[in-house]
Amino acid sequence: MPDTTALDGFTETAFTFEGVTRPVYRGGSGPGIIVVHEVPGITPLVADFGRRVIDAGFTVAMPSLFGEPGKPMGMPYILNSITRACISREFATWALNKTSPIIEWLRALARDLHEQAGGPGVGAVGMCLTGGFALAMAVDDDMLAPVLSQPSLPLPLGKARSNGLGISDADLARVKDRVEHQNLCLLGLRFSEDRAVPDARWARYKTEFGDNFIAVEIDSSPGNPHGIEKSAHSVLTEHLVDQPGHPTKDALDRVLGFFRDRLTA
Repeated sequence: MPDTTALDGFTETAFTFEGVTRPVYRGGSGPGIIVVHEVPGITPLVADFGRRVIDAGFTVAMPSLFGEPGKPMGMPYILNSITRACISREFATWALNKTSPIIEWLRALARDLHEQAGGPGVGAVGMCLTGGFALAMAVDDDMLAPVLSQPSLPLPLGKARSNGLGISDADLARVKDRVEHQNLCLLGLRFSEDRAVPDARWARYKTEFGDNFIAVEIDSSPGNPHGIEKSAHSVLTEHLVDQPGHPTKDALDRVLGFFRDRLTA
């Protein structure tokens, strides 16, 4: 059952683009950040992350793309959400060199948020299944701070998909043009042993964007000094350890600092 207090501090609104309406949870003030939830939905820990962004001085718009807002993480819930995403035409879970159709809706939401919140532009963070969405959203000039947390699409079955970025060739070329001519930077997060974010994909981000891809990789190899499990996946939510000096807390602080540097400097 959903936690009725999980979304405290947010106001439920709706956003419509090209006839598609979805709930969007909004809160805060200052430059805008789109928080795109992970599988299975807007869990209490995703909402907690949204509140951290609000507390850092930003306006958050958190759309619900699947799942039940406020419902805690659980394996049956995860499997149900993955299944729904895999059969949905809006998510390119398997396709190579294709931008998920839902990105057009998210780009429109980002433009609307920029208009409402003001500032030089907006930021976005995707997680897990949506981890690469901020990359595809960065074709628009007002996307100034894209964050890719454990980007897991396309699902990494086979060599080609392990190297894939979940974006069309045309959109990738546009983002690379912005990197070259507008000094766009992208921040990426992953645990080193996360099978959902293969080494080949991580290396490709570095190849495509060079020094403008800021790679934050957290050691989850056996015997790592912080005892992080090899199965760790969700950097900013499920596997965040909110303690000074812990690498996941450092990663969270890095995200918030990235937003400040790109949107408030």
